[in-house]
Amino acid sequence: MTPQRILIACLACAATALLPATALAKGGDGVRVSGSCTTSSTAKLKIKADDSRIETEFEVDQNRNGVRWTVTLRRNGALAVWTKATTRAPSGSFSVNRRLANGSGADTVTARAVSPSGEVCTARARLSS
Repeated sequence: MTPQRILIACLACAATALLPATALAKGGDGVRVSGSCTTSSTAKLKIKADDSRIETEFEVDQNRNGVRWTVTLRRNGALAVWTKATTRAPSGSFSVNRRLANGSGADTVTARAVSPSGEVCTARARLSS
């Protein structure tokens, strides 16, 4: 990875951390945020309380089919999900949906996806109890 790509990835992560969890919308128990990507892809994260779980949806749109990304979801900093996802037609996007354990108090969910070319997409949302 070139020094320029490393700098862009670091800046994207820092910018995501500064975004408030209500960057897009907050309705009922759910929160939606726009993520950031190091190149031209887009990302968004939706979380909401569902019984004793956190319903989580992380979507990345690359506009290119057949690209296999590595995806991680963290709840309060702890790894909750590690998986692979492949972009599909017609939009060249993927979505990872999981129900995470919901602790007592507020929970922060951080999503990160890395493509084979090194592009990184991140999003972070906080769900208040």
